[in-house]
Amino acid sequence: MRADAARNLDKILRTGARLLAADPGASMSMIAAEAGVDRRTIYRQFESREALLSAIYRARYDAVAVVFAEARLTEAPVAVALHRYAEGIITVTREWPVEFHRMTADPPTADRREAFGEQLDAFIRRATEAGLFRADLPAGWVEALLRQVIRTAAEDVPDLEPAPAADLAVSALLQGIGQA
Repeated sequence: MRADAARNLDKILRTGARLLAADPGASMSMIAAEAGVDRRTIYRQFESREALLSAIYRARYDAVAVVFAEARLTEAPVAVALHRYAEGIITVTREWPVEFHRMTADPPTADRREAFGEQLDAFIRRATEAGLFRADLPAGWVEALLRQVIRTAAEDVPDLEPAPAADLAVSALLQGIGQA
């Protein structure tokens, strides 16, 4: 792919993610105009809105794959891996703001999400065995809290840079928010 075509594709995907997150009914024409490309450029790449959405979901999960690799969930010290994961996912969530439930309804995306979920579950088990998380919590509790605190850091406090947002998210997860 030529460099300009690759830039246009990236612009289309990122613009599509942003506009569709704000307005699920955004048209292909609106996305093209906002991305600064001709509508035909989008239709040459994507035969339908669903094809564009699938490509956006793939791009988001490609970014998530990079986060998982860079966090080194299986070998980095657990606290370091947790912070890297949180910071990376906050960044991805902000760069690729897609509706989670729609994304997981896309079969190839759902398969990738399940694989990432298994990796995260393994990390949570590792972190629990290392004493980072309590072992007496119900199954799924830590993952649910982790996802929620990261979503909150990514979406509800967008003015905070990813690193300090991850600091707050990890601190809230590990120590709570009370003054104890």
